[in-house]
Parts: sequence; C-alpha cells; structure tokens
Amino acid sequence: MTAVQHVRVEGPAYQRGQQYGTQAAERVRSSVRAYERVFAHLTGWDWPAVRREAARFATPIGEFRPGYLDEMRGIADGAGLDLADILAINVRTEIMYAAKARQAPLAECSAFARAPAPGQPGGPVIGQNWDWLSHAAQTLVVLEARPEDGPDFVTVVEAGLLAKAGLNSAGLGLVTNAMVTGADAGEPGLPYHVLLRAILDCGTVTAALEVLQAGPRSSSANYLVAQAGGGALDIEAAPGDVTRLYPLFPDEDGLLLHTNHFQSARFQANGSAPADLGLWAMPSSAVRLQRLRAGAGKRDLDGFGALLADHADYPRGICAHADPAIGPLDQSVTIASLLMDTESRQIWLAAGNPCQVPYQRLDISL
Repeated sequence: MTAVQHVRVEGPAYQRGQQYGTQAAERVRSSVRAYERVFAHLTGWDWPAVRREAARFATPIGEFRPGYLDEMRGIADGAGLDLADILAINVRTEIMYAAKARQAPLAECSAFARAPAPGQPGGPVIGQNWDWLSHAAQTLVVLEARPEDGPDFVTVVEAGLLAKAGLNSAGLGLVTNAMVTGADAGEPGLPYHVLLRAILDCGTVTAALEVLQAGPRSSSANYLVAQAGGGALDIEAAPGDVTRLYPLFPDEDGLLLHTNHFQSARFQANGSAPADLGLWAMPSSAVRLQRLRAGAGKRDLDGFGALLADHADYPRGICAHADPAIGPLDQSVTIASLLMDTESRQIWLAAGNPCQVPYQRLDISL
C-alpha cells in the first residue's frame, strides 16, 4: 500500500503554498526529480530546457488567476526549490506536447458519475481510477485547503501540483481524464492542472463550465463534475476557445462514464475539430469504456468501487497493473482510486490498485 501524506493548509495563496511545500518538501522534491528523468527519457530535454518551456506559461496563468502563481511560489519556497521547478511540474502535460514526446501505450484514467433524476432520493456520487506513471505512487498527497476567497477543497494529487481530482465544501466533485488531439502542441494557454484547480474553486457546475471558457486552453482533457443537489456534467475539451468545448449529459440512468477518447457526437460531426488521437495514444480507452458501461447499471458507491477493480484486458484494464513488457519510465499503473459522495462531502481513497488496497474514508472537514 502506498503511504499517503495528508497536507492541511489555510490562509492567503502564498501562505498556503509555503505550508504545502514545507509539509511535503521531500515529496515535492521527489516529484521534480522524477519529472526530470521522465522528460529526459521521453523528450530528450534536460531540466533547464524544461524550465524554459514552462516559463512561457507564467503569463497566461498570471492573467487568469495571479494567486495560483503566488501559491506555486510559496510551494517552491517551502520545498527549497525555484518557482521554475514548480511551474514545470504543473504544466508537465503541456511540455510533453510541446516537445512532441514519444507516446508510450500508457494506462490512463477511468471515471464515472451518477446523478439521480429530479425527485429521486440520494445525491450525485462520482469517482475514478487515476492511472499514471508509476513514480507518482511515491509522491501522492491528500491536500486539504482552506482558502480565504473560495470554498474549502480536498484533492488527491502529486506533491507540488495545484490539484487533480477532488471535492469541495460546495459539494462539487471533480474527476478527469487525459485526452489528446492533433491540436495538442503545447502552445501557451490555460494549462490542464491549473484548470483542474480552478474548477475546485467553483461553487456550482455552471461556474465550472464558465472557468473552462475563461481563455484559450492549451491541452485536451475531460472534466467530469457533479454537485450535491443533483447537477452533473461532463465536458470534453480540445485546445482552443469555447467553440472546442463539448458537453455530455447523464443518460436515462443518470450515468456519465468516461475514459480517454472523445464521445461527443458534436465533436465527431465537426469538420473543423482536430483529430482525436486518444485511441492511438491510449488504446485501452475503448475496452475500459465498454467495461464501465457493462458494469455501471444502478450501482451504489460500493458497487462502483467493485467496478473500479475490474481486470478485463489485464494488465491495462480499468484497474491497471504493471506491464512487464514496458520499461520502468514508461510504466503506467493505477496510482489511486477515489469514491466521492457529494451530499455528505466524503471521500474514500484506495492508495494503489483497488483490487489490492481497501478504500479508506479520509479524515477531512468540508
């Protein structure tokens, strides 16, 4: 079982960042060292080149939410690093695209939400398996934040990054999937992980959609949100402006299910949309989506936990395991599995493969 560090921060942006960096200093430094190796392996870029590329994103981030740069500066100071190091790991997705990294057949995330119809009992539940490069298992943190100017939030994330999947005190839950299109070139814009953080600062599902329209996005991604009270929406996003956002709505059972390729009929019918490369870069996406659809039904949260342990297409199924045919720096596995109840503001985390590690309810106060 992966040990998970619980980091609690509060106050203004720089102060929160400094608390984060100080508490998780060794894990933050481990994140930077790991990505230095990953970028050298996948792109051939040394760390000074990575830092120069990351610096191109400081202006769009600062224009969007200057507090996020303050927070990253605080993380850097707390961990004894430079802002450029923290900026680099927060825009790692965009740097990969800019460097046209060699694509390995990586495992990637499988996500779900279920939102009851109006008048039906219960509230939305949401969760995912977060699959990524295996080094992230050693840098995992639970970040619990109390900002001065937005809802409290909890996110399960690699140390040093602003956010990944999580839940906030407004009852807004967020899960996500990496996506890739022919337009992903790493051009400066609003980065993926910065937008994840911005959604966790939102009070409603509509506000989350507005955040994704706030400026040109640099990368493709899928953002699945659900909120206490019943709202749920999946937003597929290609690089660009509002015209490259493609919402998906719950089916007749209230389900939203997503892996790593575009599902929107509007995207597929749009002759000007970039080519979807998800099934090339992450070919396991197709079978994982089929298994989610076959097994979701009317499951409760415990049932979804069992579904996230599914091994069809092993080792690259929903519950992804190490593939002995793949080298260690290309190896991708299930880093963590999350189940979230938006009404009770509770999160259950399996730190590792959910077939092996039991879910534990996090000690959080939202």
